Amino acid sequence: MLIFTRMRFLLLLSVLIPAVVKSQSIGGRTVYNFLEQANPVLVTGLGGINISAITSDAAIAFNAPSLLRQSHDQRIALSFQSLYGGIKNYQLFGALHSNKLETTFSGGIHYFNYGVVPQTDAAGNQQGEFRPADFIIQAGFARTYMNKWRYGANLKFIHSSYGIYKSSGLGTDLSVTYSDTSSQLQATLMLRNMGFQLSAYQGTEKDILPFDIQFGISKKLQNAPIQFSFTAHHLNQFQLLYTDTAFNNAYGDGTTASTADQIFSHIVVSTQVYVGDKLELSAGYNHLTREELNIGNSGNGLNGFSMGIGLIFPVIELRYARTYYQNNRSFHQVGLSFSLKGK
Repeated sequence: MLIFTRMRFLLLLSVLIPAVVKSQSIGGRTVYNFLEQANPVLVTGLGGINISAITSDAAIAFNAPSLLRQSHDQRIALSFQSLYGGIKNYQLFGALHSNKLETTFSGGIHYFNYGVVPQTDAAGNQQGEFRPADFIIQAGFARTYMNKWRYGANLKFIHSSYGIYKSSGLGTDLSVTYSDTSSQLQATLMLRNMGFQLSAYQGTEKDILPFDIQFGISKKLQNAPIQFSFTAHHLNQFQLLYTDTAFNNAYGDGTTASTADQIFSHIVVSTQVYVGDKLELSAGYNHLTREELNIGNSGNGLNGFSMGIGLIFPVIELRYARTYYQNNRSFHQVGLSFSLKGK
């Protein structure tokens, strides 16, 4: 009964907070939207957003600080993703536990390299080259409260550089997690990307960060090696799908986003299947991603779907994830995590 009381409390918060917190973001009117990109390989395989999965992978705490645990002490996680157009995505994350302070600390960097871009004048004459890039440097912590609760925070320094156009900002994530090991259930409520610009891009005014309220719940089955996750995101903003009427009339089916699509665009569902104690398979579906990538009535294949695989050993974890977009083309991401303490 106590478990359900606490779960109802988390669900109630996830409903009330959007009503009392003024939204910091409106679709298409925020800066640093790379903050919304999936970081850990595991999260990519679970649909791009997951803040509650029960896992030994310390990297999942990059997005949700309250998922940091003492068992993540001295673990390092690395990941790499190569995208089209020469874009590279790197991540480094590490955790350290202090017994004296009863706190687990973390630090990490997420770096986007967009390759080399020609620099031209208004007439199209090339005047050199520049290397656009975005990066996030963050530090975080997590602490336990009354055994089954954990709370945590991340502080992020954000920098964006596109030739002469540069900008920096500060952001923070706050989260609280309820974890019941006996029933293999975990739930997290999170306020993500609260913050502001320190300096705006040249010729622009300071803008807002892509604020996001998220709630996630994961449950491992007692008698089967399967875990299910349900994640609701952007609870502070109902309308996520933008309808370009002129484009739809010219190239699409002329319809607008239905209420059902608007609701399901907030939801990501995923599952993990454990094959023995060393192999983990994952799959996810993100309806918002599918709606954003679909083009009219053309064949849209597996847009919004993702999958992943993990090889779990006592010291090292190897992970791979794949996400799909137009005509079943895909992006690939690989990651490695290991313990500096050994087994």
